[in-house]
Amino acid sequence: MNALLELVSNTAASAISAMVVASLLPWLVSIVAKASGGFKLRNNAHPRDFFQHATGMAARANAAQQNSYETLPIFLAAVLTAMLFFVPQAIINVLAWLYVLIRIGFCVAYITNLSAFRSILWALSMACSLMLFYLAIRVSI
Repeated sequence: MNALLELVSNTAASAISAMVVASLLPWLVSIVAKASGGFKLRNNAHPRDFFQHATGMAARANAAQQNSYETLPIFLAAVLTAMLFFVPQAIINVLAWLYVLIRIGFCVAYITNLSAFRSILWALSMACSLMLFYLAIRVSI
């Protein structure tokens, strides 16, 4: 944990950067889903139809993309709430970047079909967001 603290600056720009990376992660996973599923330019007219018939790695990558979109609003709200209530910026930054790293691991685990590990990583990523909310509540009391 100390190594992560040393790598992450204690400015708000670090948390904002983590939010940007987390926001781009579903898009990056969609590229993996499309590339592994043989997505062609003509499929762009109806990409959801294409993914309804996807199997294997392409289907798992698409599911990882969807799950990333589902958890993203919670993470973004948690970071902004923690910043609004003046949780120490260094703590916000560590939890924000930890969330990003865990979500990257989650996507890799999902794509490679490591279902139990994926579930653990999902829970850990949610714990980062919930911890930010908890800290905001504690600071505001």
